[in-house]
Amino acid sequence: MIANVLLLIVGFALLVKGADYLIDGSVAIARRFGVSELFIGLTIVAFGTSAPELAVSVKAAIDGSGIAIGNVLGSNVANVALILGATAIIQPLRISTSTIAKEMPFVILSTIAAGMLLLNGTMGLNRYDGVVLLCFFAIFVDYLFSMAKNDREIGITEEKGISHLEHKMPLAIFATLGGLAGVVFGSDLVVNSGINLARSFGVSDTLIGVTLVAFGTSLPELVTSITAGIKKKADLAVGNIIGSNIFNLLLVLGISSSISPIQTDRDITQDIIFALISIVLLLLFSGLKRKKLGRTGGIILLAFYFIYIYLSLKAG
Repeated sequence: MIANVLLLIVGFALLVKGADYLIDGSVAIARRFGVSELFIGLTIVAFGTSAPELAVSVKAAIDGSGIAIGNVLGSNVANVALILGATAIIQPLRISTSTIAKEMPFVILSTIAAGMLLLNGTMGLNRYDGVVLLCFFAIFVDYLFSMAKNDREIGITEEKGISHLEHKMPLAIFATLGGLAGVVFGSDLVVNSGINLARSFGVSDTLIGVTLVAFGTSLPELVTSITAGIKKKADLAVGNIIGSNIFNLLLVLGISSSISPIQTDRDITQDIIFALISIVLLLLFSGLKRKKLGRTGGIILLAFYFIYIYLSLKAG
């Protein structure tokens, strides 16, 4: 038990410090290459924090398991409702015009597209569906290249700071990759040690699954976004979540179903609806609050997440 407690502490330390380095390194890279922090959040940070979901889903597809679909949909609801909700309560987030007008609608369209493919009578995705999702992802990548080009043309000016990283690019890259590794490895330590501790106290595997494991898959995004929010890097916090949701829907499900058709053993209509409503709520709160997700919106999103968890547990 003592070993698990120590591993839990080490895991949380890696999470917190890793997120700190990840944000600082990402901001420095954005400044050095003249791109916005939103672009870095949508790409490097989002892909990095989505890497565990990609690995789990691809392995599940190879093994013939249908866990990939539930993993992605549940993660997307948690990303918006739990993570951005909690982050906004701690530090209200200012949302960029680009995110409200372009990225959020793209997530909505991606969710609808994935939902239509999933609910076409098969409750799963075949290889053709996977190719369709990957084509949508290619459109998103093209948009990202256009964003980067536009950022460099107009010139991105940010407040100064973190100059020791900004002028030492190898150090900034090392901080970003090292921080990302710390976040991913730290979350793994926290979940595994937490599970072992819970079992030592006689907690059932079912309860562990719907609490620690479910929460653990969102830990990288949670800690990274909260850290970005505290550092007043709202574009990174929001970009991380928006990008992660797009990566999950289009890349993770696209690659997984292209490798092997994936099915789900339960009705996922509720999950799709909640994933769609969560991003619509975020869009509404951001637009109504002068491009800002405040504490009230954060509380409502957090309550929405707990309703989702309750209904999911009730449905079995």
